[in-house]
Amino acid sequence: MLKNFLTVSAVAWACALAGAPAAMAQPKPRIERAADMPRFTYKIDGTLEEIVRSGDRFAPLAAAIRRDIEAVLAGYEIPDKGTQRDLIATLAALDFLDGQYERSIERLQAVKALQDKPADKLLSGLRLRVMAQAAKAQAAGSEGYRRAVAAGIRRELDAMPYAVIENDIKGAKAGAELMGEALMLGRVREVLQPIVDKTGALSNEFAPGLISVRLGLVAMLPLKSELVTTYSEYLAAHRVQKADIWAARDLTLPAKGPTVVLGVWDSGIDFSLFGKQVRREQGKPALIAFDKYARPSANPLPPLPPGIAGKIGEMTARTKGFSDLQSNIDSEEATQVKQLLSSLTKDQYKRTIEELLAAGNYEHGTHVSGIALAGNPQARLVFGRLEFGATLMPDPCPSKEQAQRDAASFAQTVAFFQRHRARVVNMSWGGSVVEVEGDLERCGMGKTPDERKAMAREIFDIGKQGLTQAMAGAPQILFVAAAGNSNSDATFNESMPADIVLPNLLTVGAVDRAGDEAPFTSYGPTVKVHANGYQVESLLPGGARVALSGTSMAAPQVTNLAAKLLVLNPKLTTAQLIEAIVGSAEKTADGRRVLMHPKKAAEVVQGRR
Repeated sequence: MLKNFLTVSAVAWACALAGAPAAMAQPKPRIERAADMPRFTYKIDGTLEEIVRSGDRFAPLAAAIRRDIEAVLAGYEIPDKGTQRDLIATLAALDFLDGQYERSIERLQAVKALQDKPADKLLSGLRLRVMAQAAKAQAAGSEGYRRAVAAGIRRELDAMPYAVIENDIKGAKAGAELMGEALMLGRVREVLQPIVDKTGALSNEFAPGLISVRLGLVAMLPLKSELVTTYSEYLAAHRVQKADIWAARDLTLPAKGPTVVLGVWDSGIDFSLFGKQVRREQGKPALIAFDKYARPSANPLPPLPPGIAGKIGEMTARTKGFSDLQSNIDSEEATQVKQLLSSLTKDQYKRTIEELLAAGNYEHGTHVSGIALAGNPQARLVFGRLEFGATLMPDPCPSKEQAQRDAASFAQTVAFFQRHRARVVNMSWGGSVVEVEGDLERCGMGKTPDERKAMAREIFDIGKQGLTQAMAGAPQILFVAAAGNSNSDATFNESMPADIVLPNLLTVGAVDRAGDEAPFTSYGPTVKVHANGYQVESLLPGGARVALSGTSMAAPQVTNLAAKLLVLNPKLTTAQLIEAIVGSAEKTADGRRVLMHPKKAAEVVQGRR
């Protein structure tokens, strides 16, 4: 389906160019990086909320976005399947909103043909496709339509292998339960509208998001009850827990042998939870810290907004609630989170979302550290803190000066790890040049998209080059990076540090307890090994244990293994560590996953003694 659609679009595009015959057509420009995608600007008249609520107001914007996407697909060679999927899926959503149901179904089939992950091959576009099929026979929104959608989704799910789609359906159920008008419109009001207020326009980085909002308001939200019920009944009929492949592979070391210094480079840590495993310097935990402006700090944890500084217990309960939703656990905390987000008022959105962002930053580094240190009493932790933004609008805004300060902080942090003789450092974070460009637009910086593109490239490269040089200058340290959670190619997206190629850097993707690919995990040529990153239990500040998901949880599993291997054989070089970890891992039949195997890796390094 994709080949036919692209061929038709290419012919139409070529014919529009003065009727030149196909044989004389010039080769299409090839796009090798996400940052090189064409830029477009859409002038906005009126408020965005008015536009997404009104079909008449929405139509001109939708037509302009459709025109540009079709031109890009016709006029460029885009080897990245993820980008192709996103563009075609946007057209499918527009087709559905326009009542072109058969065309929407055809595009969704084209998207499905571009999928690589096993679950995505089965589930891609299912919900919208069933809705389009139902709308062809029933009036959209009618009782018969709603029944047809519910029955169609259940019928298709019943024909699929539960073990492959389980995690995705749990996520779909949680997403349906959290749906609410204020949540859908919150980003429009608090993020996109301020851009329009400053510039009078939106770029194609943000404008397509309005399509998702309108689709949510007019098509998805009215089906909330049917979706929640359908997913809930399906999951209830398949209460089968996946086999845990990791328990048999686990490696726990006794409290003897040489110690190894392990670094975690993250958002913050509650040192009190890790006792003797914390390395001390002049009686204090070994720490280097920088705030979000890359200024030196003495705080092991990031500051919390005044509104939640005294509500650590409530923060933890919300985190547990999200975790339980992901696991399809009907807990009191999950119920509270559903009520909180699905019933948000307009005035509550910004405060609530920023509280959740701040809580995530506050908890992240402690959770990662708990995974990295587990089962290794000989590990000694040193911590490098960097701070992530927790506001809907960027603070600080990107600048060359800020990037230079960031680069300097990277060098200082790596020097800190070197001074403490760290042998392995975990990095469960990252960023991309496209994200910098988006932040520039949100800050109202750059007169044109091309100017923002150039600014973003200069700013991003300063930070990336600084980080790359700092790591390259510490060849005795194995740096372990998380691949990212965007379900995309980290290399195409230039997601640093995941896309950086160095002999002492190892990038990790995420699978679940059974070794199945996590729905969110990014991938690409730099991702060399996979570990469990789905609902991994670890510590939060204060001592609660909660399961979280992400490549952030997969990377410290590899960091943990590397530190254990160094206890078993301290003479290992960085190259030998990587060889032992990747070489002992098991490649799956589909070739997409390389599952780490701690016990086999231990056998390899012990044989080197």
